[in-house]
Amino acid sequence: MLRTKTCGELNSAHVGQTVTLAGWVDKYRDHGGVVFIDLRDRYGITQVSFKLDTASEIQEIAQELRHEDVVQVTGEVVSRGEGNINPKLSTGEIELLAKTVVLLNKSRTPPFEPRGETLPNEELRLQHRYVDLRRPALQRNMILRHKLTKAVRDYFDNLDFLEIETPILGRSTPEGARDYLVPSRVHEGSFYALPQSPQLFKQILMVAGYDRYFQIARCFRDEDLRADRQPEFTQIDIEMAFVEYDDILDTVDGLVKAMVKSARGIDFPTPLPRYTHAEVMEKYGTDKPDLRFDLPIANISDLVGDSDFGVFKNTVEAGNFVRGLCIKGGADKYSRRILDNDLKGLVGEYGAKGLAYFKVTDGKLDSSIAKFFNDEQQQAIIARMQGENGDLLVFVADTWKVSCAALAALRNFVGKDQQLYDPKAISCLWVVDFPLFTWNAEENRWDAEHHPFCAVRPEDEGYFQTDPGKIRAQSYDLVCNGYEAASGSIRIHDPAIQQRVFDLLNITPDEAERRFGFLLNALRYGAPPHGGIALGLDRWVMLFAGCDNIRDVIAFPKTQRASDLMLGAPSEVDARQLRDLHIKLDLPEENA
Repeated sequence: MLRTKTCGELNSAHVGQTVTLAGWVDKYRDHGGVVFIDLRDRYGITQVSFKLDTASEIQEIAQELRHEDVVQVTGEVVSRGEGNINPKLSTGEIELLAKTVVLLNKSRTPPFEPRGETLPNEELRLQHRYVDLRRPALQRNMILRHKLTKAVRDYFDNLDFLEIETPILGRSTPEGARDYLVPSRVHEGSFYALPQSPQLFKQILMVAGYDRYFQIARCFRDEDLRADRQPEFTQIDIEMAFVEYDDILDTVDGLVKAMVKSARGIDFPTPLPRYTHAEVMEKYGTDKPDLRFDLPIANISDLVGDSDFGVFKNTVEAGNFVRGLCIKGGADKYSRRILDNDLKGLVGEYGAKGLAYFKVTDGKLDSSIAKFFNDEQQQAIIARMQGENGDLLVFVADTWKVSCAALAALRNFVGKDQQLYDPKAISCLWVVDFPLFTWNAEENRWDAEHHPFCAVRPEDEGYFQTDPGKIRAQSYDLVCNGYEAASGSIRIHDPAIQQRVFDLLNITPDEAERRFGFLLNALRYGAPPHGGIALGLDRWVMLFAGCDNIRDVIAFPKTQRASDLMLGAPSEVDARQLRDLHIKLDLPEENA
């Protein structure tokens, strides 16, 4: 070994010992007769002193050292003395008095300092990711990620789960997000697909008798990216046989408790609260509400349908809704300019045509439109909204879909803007009883809300013939701090019911065999009742780390354009590679 101790290990108990350290020069200070460096590795920092009246080779090397040079130092651990202790460092009571030093590698001047107070733009950091990953914040995130994956493996091992790898090269099943395709050299004109999830393989494992499966699985989706998404990502994949709905949720409750304990060192209360899809849409306007703060949506449609305010009245007569939020103390916090411009613009991004608002003053509504509501209506609105003097009541009058989206966005904005929650807090809930189908008005057909393999709630099977929109799936999402952190369902294990779902989705038996024949055949050979879920590991690490960008918890992430700036990927390939794969490019003229 090139070192006997790490740079975060030494303390006063080691005084008098001779040790060898190796790492990067974090800081350099020349004080005339003595050169000091802070030597850094991922464990910490140790101050090293070089007396320049010692051996000439030490003096020569010491005076050449600069930021990010890699060195090996052997010396004696000495006490700094009371007046020189650095309480910010775990090694702050001591320093290493160098006796020998070896310059292992000279660094070019780095594009930025890993421990600098100001960060350069993300593009530069991603281009030089090997320097960026030296930053303490990113190192903490990588350590946290390791601890979480270890906690996951330990938890499932204790419950007798088996970790089984599933293929990366598979078959394209084009629904949902786009597949990443891999051309086959051997099978001319055919392509593999990188897995969007191990969904079909893990169901087949249940048929094969492996009743408790998990995997830390790499998945790929060729979709538009956001701050919390990547083209390749990691999920904690779980499947269980001979279970019912509650068994999956109880198992994941225990997993969340173990992860929070590993990440935060606290005992997280379980079982996690459960809300139906209908409840969260009614109360929060979204199926992934952030419950770190309490700001519910209220529906006043029944109170304003006979008012003299035409916008509200006409909305209700058209069968739509008037819904709003009560912002506590908001009357003094949001000026008319902010309401008419910023907040109106925010809800407008989600399709809302406007934003109506009132202040509550002396127990009455105070607004330019308050005159259109009589005293009884005003008191009923205030009571429904649980308003008090000084509160601000804001309303969207529109369709159910628009009012949900607009008010959910406004609720999140107010929660963050008014600091209604601790950003380091963790709040989790289950959303259950999703609709199995959603109506696609553009194509005049039913679509699967999640995927076509979700089991139906038994009491809703009669709606297949009468009203498919009322069918609830045995599906469930785990929401954490306003993010979808996991999604799963009990699966259909009866081929006859599976075909009824396909029929509603306009998937004929022949097409079903062509697209999903391998799964349907497996179900015909004694499939047990089974279900599962997948948790986004990257997203959980992001939440526990307190980051708002998923790229900060992935060692080598892609940009929002799915590019790897360090590798220069994706890249062109030479003509021979294309020829071997029987591929001819047909680029748009401007890109040719």
